[in-house]
Amino acid sequence: MKTAAERLADLAGRVLPGPLPVRVRAWDGSQAGPADAPLILLRSPQAVRRLLWQPGELGLAEAYITGDLDVEGDLAHALSHAGQAVRDQPPTRPQPGALATAAVLAARLGVLGPPPARPDGRARLGGRLHSTARDRAAISHHYDVSTDFYALLLDPSMAYSCAYWQRSDDPAYTLADAQRDKLELICRKLGLRAGDRLLDVGCGWGSLAVHAAREHKAHVTAVTLSRAQRDFVTERCAREGITDLVDVQLRHWRHIDGAGYDAISAVEMGEHVGDAAYPHFTAKLYGALRPQGRVLVQQMSRGANAPGGGAFIETYIAPDMHMRPVGQTTDLLEGSGLEVRSVESLREHYTTTIDAWRTNLEHHWSDVVDLVGETTGRVWRLYLAGASLAFTERRMGVDQILAVRPTREGRSAMPPTPAAWYHPAGQP
Repeated sequence: MKTAAERLADLAGRVLPGPLPVRVRAWDGSQAGPADAPLILLRSPQAVRRLLWQPGELGLAEAYITGDLDVEGDLAHALSHAGQAVRDQPPTRPQPGALATAAVLAARLGVLGPPPARPDGRARLGGRLHSTARDRAAISHHYDVSTDFYALLLDPSMAYSCAYWQRSDDPAYTLADAQRDKLELICRKLGLRAGDRLLDVGCGWGSLAVHAAREHKAHVTAVTLSRAQRDFVTERCAREGITDLVDVQLRHWRHIDGAGYDAISAVEMGEHVGDAAYPHFTAKLYGALRPQGRVLVQQMSRGANAPGGGAFIETYIAPDMHMRPVGQTTDLLEGSGLEVRSVESLREHYTTTIDAWRTNLEHHWSDVVDLVGETTGRVWRLYLAGASLAFTERRMGVDQILAVRPTREGRSAMPPTPAAWYHPAGQP
């Protein structure tokens, strides 16, 4: 009589374009698949049932989230190996009768049955896409998990965006150092001076707003849709003694008022604007700047032939998120009247950043489970592993785009070279 693992291998052969891309250990302890491949643990028949009812990425993700499926060793490595093995197989058409045979094999495995209950944590959004209320709900789903949870994941500055790893080969150089260097690089690119007015759109937990106010004496208007973030940044500025320099506002980007800002930053919030609304967003940035003012957009992108996001991220992590190739974003910025002066890819920097967050997650795993529960913890473990892989494999990117609002005569007041951004006076 065949073991469960042998029957699983037979079933996989009917639905996959090639042999099992991983080694599988079934619920009866039996194993099948390449001996040198990552080991996937199927803890119950329900793992397979989830895939039968919901084939593809989301079914696999929910099997992992619930613990019906697990991975021995590094999750990102297993995802990379399995994905590459499937992509390396030539496309094939199912043979006649393959589905009927697969159904018989599934019945012999004992995996047929009603659809399993879906795990907690799916985004529940309603209303018109990218309306103010729906955007607020989407932001709340992602950012209001728990401030204490993010404190375990991030560095002390609470910067939740790609860091700038100037000395990644130095073991003494930490995530906190790389985030500080990112914040300082943004301020240098924006040319911030004491007394300048900075509009920080999508301020997160205030890392850039606090740095710009404390280190550059800028007057910052920090805008967020998250009440939890608004309260956190307000309290943080009080602790830092910079409440006179930072005005924290709870509002949608559409409702930002005022003009004449010397600089604007939008660090990884443009992904939440939406495709149709992005021209309005860039027009808002242009209108809020004074002539010769600068805007820095740090934004994730997708490869020209890659979808970005995916069913799992859109369902559990960042609903309504939209990414485009970086060239389309620069076109939209220029279409509003801004002049793009610099585009710097940080793709590899994001892999390093996410891997540092993954290390923090595992180091604080018991605290994470206590705070948000094991299901949410496993959602984030899977999300970070997949995100690290997406940046490594160039399915996603991230870029710092610096633009300026020229005068009518075309004057930009930009420096002749970017040397001072990377080698400021007095530093090697």
